[in-house]
Amino acid sequence: MVRNIVTEDTKTGNEVSGDTKTGNEVTEDTMTAGNEFKKVANKVAFITIIQNVLLSVFKLLAGIFAHSNAMISDAIHSASDVFSTIVVIIGVKLASRDSDKEHPYGHERLECVAANILAMVLLFTGLEIGSKAIKDIFSGNYSNLKAPGVLALIAAIVSIVVKEIMYWYTRHYAKKIDSSALMADAWHHRSDALSSIGALIGISGAMLGYPVMDAVASLVIFVFIAKAAYDIFKDAMDKMVDHSCDAETEKAIYDLVLDNKEVLGIDLLQTRIFGNKIYVDVEIQVDGSYTLQKAHEIAEEVHESIEHNFHKVKHVMVHVNPAK
Repeated sequence: MVRNIVTEDTKTGNEVSGDTKTGNEVTEDTMTAGNEFKKVANKVAFITIIQNVLLSVFKLLAGIFAHSNAMISDAIHSASDVFSTIVVIIGVKLASRDSDKEHPYGHERLECVAANILAMVLLFTGLEIGSKAIKDIFSGNYSNLKAPGVLALIAAIVSIVVKEIMYWYTRHYAKKIDSSALMADAWHHRSDALSSIGALIGISGAMLGYPVMDAVASLVIFVFIAKAAYDIFKDAMDKMVDHSCDAETEKAIYDLVLDNKEVLGIDLLQTRIFGNKIYVDVEIQVDGSYTLQKAHEIAEEVHESIEHNFHKVKHVMVHVNPAK
């Protein structure tokens, strides 16, 4: 979003740049935030990997001993999540790297790349489930299906509970550190829970003599998984193409700048999302009779105020224009 408050005579020979920090500077707060980001993401990823490995083994054994193909497929689905979590770890590690000469604005967008990869994995998983469901529904051959045992039913219930807990756990920390890759992994947990619900319905239906219920439930699950993949992909792409902040955040920044008594007006306010960080460009009006030093000090105050009050802001550029 761009706010053009005054369009006339916004740039003159007296224009002053109030940018006091460059993209190459790494403040202590930025380093601390980056370390916390990696620490939280790695902790969640480690717990996820351990949980997925244990749950996959449990579901695989349950599927084999209870003669349930649905549970065996669900176990393979959970095992694929280990790959997804590894992608998250790599994405977070790359995104947390400090700025360098070739990348003066940092590497935050690499996390969005990881989120897009997870979205694709999620979509292909859903397509596999959906295509198999359609094939089973239209085949009409259910006579060769063997009724599964109670152990498969128990495994499905355990999987639903564990995966839903992991969804809320991962989602909590994804929101805490504003990680799109971690949020994508959270939705992968939710897709697993939905998959296990399908397995539960299918196993129950097969035990009651209605094996087609497995395929119908799987088809419904595909729709939920595809929707989750789309939401993850859209959020990551918005962060990769310099999408502006939401109107509420921009209004808060706008009001904060005007709280400075030396700022007589705002000519322009622009924001853009870079990975999980925010970049701000603002043009302010000050008394035209002020010296260059005085104007620079006001710009620095505005700069520091924005960064202090909005922790997601990584870079601020302040232009000073003489008020009419």
